[in-house]
Amino acid sequence: MIFVITPDLMVPKETDSINQMFQEGLDLLHIRKPWISRNEMTEFITQIDEAFYPQLVLHTHYDLGKEFTISRFHFREIDRKEDIYKPFVKEKTISTSVHDIKTYNTLEKEWEYAFISPFFPSISKKGYGMDSTIKEEINYRNNPDVKLIALGGINQDNIHEVFKSEADGAALLGTIWESEEPLKVFKKCRNVLMSQV
Repeated sequence: MIFVITPDLMVPKETDSINQMFQEGLDLLHIRKPWISRNEMTEFITQIDEAFYPQLVLHTHYDLGKEFTISRFHFREIDRKEDIYKPFVKEKTISTSVHDIKTYNTLEKEWEYAFISPFFPSISKKGYGMDSTIKEEINYRNNPDVKLIALGGINQDNIHEVFKSEADGAALLGTIWESEEPLKVFKKCRNVLMSQV
C-alpha cells in the first residue's frame, strides 16, 4: 500500500497532482494541513474528484466527513492519549501515529493502521531521524491487529527496504512535494512496489 500525506502548506497545482496520483493507483491520501480554516479545507476537498473521497483521510475538521462522505480520520499521538478519537470508533475508520515499536505493539484493534516514523532520516524536516532505529525495531513487532505504515525519508531509491522489512505500506511526503514533478516521483515509487508483489 502506498499513502501520500499532503504538505502542511499549499503548493501550486496540489489537487491536480493528487487527482493524477489517484488515477495512477494511490491507495490513500492523508490531508494534513494543520493551519487551514474550515472554509479553506472545504475548498481544498472540492478540488479533488469526488470518486476519490472514500480514499481521503482527514487530520482536522472531522465534521467535514459528513458533508463529503469521508469516513477515514487520523489522530495524532496526543489525540490518542486524550481520547479525542473515542466518539469516532464505531462509525469511522481510524488511524494514528507512533514513534516506536513498543507503543505500536500496545495499540488496540480499533485502529486500522499506524504510521511509524521516522523510518529513514526525514526529507522534509532536515536532520530529523538521523539516529532512528525504527527500521531495526520492526523485528520486535507483535501486534497482529493493526497495520504498520512506514513514514519518513522514503523515496524511490529506498522504498524497497520498507517492504523488505515487512511493513504493510509506505507513506510519502517530502519526496513527493519537494519534487518539481510529484506525479513522476509517485509513479516511480509505485513501480518499485509493484515489482515487489
